[in-house]
Formats: sequence, C-alpha cells, structure tokens
Amino acid sequence: MLDPLLLSAIHDLEFVARVTVEGALSGLHRSPFHGYSAEFSQYRHYLPGDDLKYVDWKLFARTDRLYTKQFRETTNVRVQLVLDSSASMAFQGEAGPSKLAYTRLIAGALAHLVAGQGDAAGLTVYGEEVLSYLGSRPGRTHLRAILTRLSNTSAAGGTASVAPLRRAVDLLRSRGVLILMSDLYDDEDAVDAELRRAARMGHDVTVFHVLTRDELEWPWRGDLEMEDSETHRRVLTSVAAAGDYRERMSRFVRRWSERCTGAGITYVLARTDVGPDRTVREYLLRRAARSLP
Repeated sequence: MLDPLLLSAIHDLEFVARVTVEGALSGLHRSPFHGYSAEFSQYRHYLPGDDLKYVDWKLFARTDRLYTKQFRETTNVRVQLVLDSSASMAFQGEAGPSKLAYTRLIAGALAHLVAGQGDAAGLTVYGEEVLSYLGSRPGRTHLRAILTRLSNTSAAGGTASVAPLRRAVDLLRSRGVLILMSDLYDDEDAVDAELRRAARMGHDVTVFHVLTRDELEWPWRGDLEMEDSETHRRVLTSVAAAGDYRERMSRFVRRWSERCTGAGITYVLARTDVGPDRTVREYLLRRAARSLP
C-alpha cells in the first residue's frame, strides 16, 4: 500500500490542518489554547503576576506601556480516511489502475504522512454498510494496521455513504480532518448534507472524487451493452449517446465541485489516469497554501 514513487513525491511536505484543532500531543497544528510556547500569536496588556521574561521591552520603550507576548500552542490532529469500496470502485479504464486501487494508494500515502509527523490516522471502509473501522490513533503499529486493512479491501456490493460518514464524523470526538474517497455514485443530496454537517461541526473536510478517464470521456465505439456493477441492470446503447453522456458527466463533476466549494469543503477530482503522486502532492501544496495566515 506504500508506493515508493508517491512517498518520494511528498517526503518534503507536511499535512497541516486548515482548522483549529484540539489534541493531546504536541504537533504541527494550531490549538485553541494559548500559552508560552511555539508560534507567536498576539500581545495583551501586562497583568500583575505575569512572567517578566515575556514582556516586550522594545515595545515598552516605544509606547511606555507594558505588553506581554502570547504564543499559540501547537497540537496533534485526528485524520479519518473514509473509503468507498462498493462494486463501482472496481472499474478500471484503459489508462491507470482501478478506482479502488488508486484510492488505496492515496489513502496509504496520507496515513503514512500523518503517522510520520506524530498525528493520528484512522480508516473507515464501507459499501452498503461499514465494513471496517479503525479509530484515529498515532503510532507506527496503528499505521501498519491501517495498511493491512487497505491491502485486504476489495470492491463489492452497493453504495450507502451516509451512515458510514455519520459514524466516522461522530467518532472523531474533537475537531479533526475527514477525507472521503469515492466515485460519489450515491444519493447526492444526502451525502452532501452529511459532509456539510461535518464542516459545520468544525471539521476540516476533503472529498477525493475518484473517476477514470473512460467514465468522463466515453471512448467506446459502436453499439454497446452496459451493465451496472452494483445493481447488475443492463441497458443497450450506442455511440450516438456519447454527447449526452459527456454533458451529464460534466454536470455531475461540476455540481460536486460547486457543492463542496460552497460549503468550505476541499474538492479534488482524482482521475486514475493521473499519477497518484501528482494528485497527492498538488493536494498537500493546496492545503499548505490555504493554511497560511
């Protein structure tokens, strides 16, 4: 589950939370609690009993007023990776791996990065129900458990994202990071509502919309018999339907992008014909840029 090329592409990056988090360990992420360590935050008026070593004497010389420096403590973050392993995720286009294989590589790389910086990673795998759940915990032992679970995950059955998402969110306990990886072939309104609920609760939410080039572009010629991999319903169609299909897929992708953007959720169109190293690196750079003051 760990691709050397992918890990090499992100070895110089960090996974930084875009929201203020509450943790128990010292880490990379901003905490809501103020103290006298780590990153400078603000000044406040000196109060009797304050430690004099935190008084800004240069500011006192300019203003004739005593101010104490405050610093923002840093803390750890909980990251919960939520993977769709329904049958549609087994689809593989002419270019790139299957959607599930692509998703497992991204999830493994992110879990490795998060664990390596001392944060807590967790995993939820679902289809029609929750198939596997590992709470967010730090440590290499827990990382190995996540990677083992990923390697044993296969695509089968239908899709029902809402209940697994709700469970993953509710079990985060404190504000953290929720990352959904799915082709989003589900009840759009219900899934959108659950993602928005997570964002309103203060979680940092990301959606990796995993699709193949074939799904987006319809490369086939002639008459076709299509079978739904989850319901097994079959339909006859032809190349004459390609234009309408492409337009509908374009609207589908645009709709999800706009839904996420409107709710403050990070949206990533993860095409399996694009190397996962590029997808993850661009995502992390985008996070880092948005987390800057």
